[in-house]
Amino acid sequence: MSDRFNYQTKKYFLAVFAGSGLFWSVGGVMSFNPDWVDFYMLPMLLGLMMPAIVAGLLIWKQPGDALQRDFKCRLLSLSLIKPGVFLFSLILMPLSVLLSIVISLGVGGSVEQFQVSGAFSFSTGFVPVLLLLFLAALFEELGWRGYGFESLEKGRSFLSASLIFGLLWSAWHLPLLWVKDSYQYEIYQLSPWYVLNFYLSTAVLGVIISWVCHVNQRSILVAILFHFVVNLSQEMLSMTQQTKSIQTVVLILFALVIIRYQWPLFRRKRELVVTSTRDTGSVDQNWF
Repeated sequence: MSDRFNYQTKKYFLAVFAGSGLFWSVGGVMSFNPDWVDFYMLPMLLGLMMPAIVAGLLIWKQPGDALQRDFKCRLLSLSLIKPGVFLFSLILMPLSVLLSIVISLGVGGSVEQFQVSGAFSFSTGFVPVLLLLFLAALFEELGWRGYGFESLEKGRSFLSASLIFGLLWSAWHLPLLWVKDSYQYEIYQLSPWYVLNFYLSTAVLGVIISWVCHVNQRSILVAILFHFVVNLSQEMLSMTQQTKSIQTVVLILFALVIIRYQWPLFRRKRELVVTSTRDTGSVDQNWF
């Protein structure tokens, strides 16, 4: 390991929150204005891109090209992916959906939740929802895994960095509450408790995605694909918001099991910053 990577954690997250918050605020105002509603997704997309844009600027401003090479390797190299862990991780979210629906049946939930959803739970203007779900995974993980999470790890345990990231990632979504037709806006109209559940589940998912990325040797590509599967899983079946509350409990249990069986990884503190994927090593990856 080396300390050549001079991550600027505060600058990164302040810039991302400020940029996304500004563009999403503009998009929110436009979404309620009949004269501008057809174009509100333009600033919304810019806000979504901010994690990747800020990461790119900070990476390419880094002296030398070590961080740039590390980023490119983690994004493009298929050799980083551990097939067993990756395939296991891809079933986590669909499994959480199915388990949650089954549990909900015992407390009055409808069996119709197993039906494939006939429509998405929110709208996105002129951008197809499916495309937006992929773009969200792409632009977020390019930034979060390419720079944000890596910067949080220095001097912290993996568990601390994962929890802090989960909270920050959850808070980053707050401005979407005031954007008409967004998922967050729609569930707020149903109940503020559903909104709280969304932000709690997002924080928990931040821990799980951090683990999935790390055990695949910090592969950004894996994080993008896993994030996309997460987005799809939440929309594929006709889950009610009550069942999504149950799902949050299921995800918490998943996270606790992962932390328990990967405790050597989660308790490890990184004093210096990795400069190559070859430096990461394999920490207690003996499940597969």
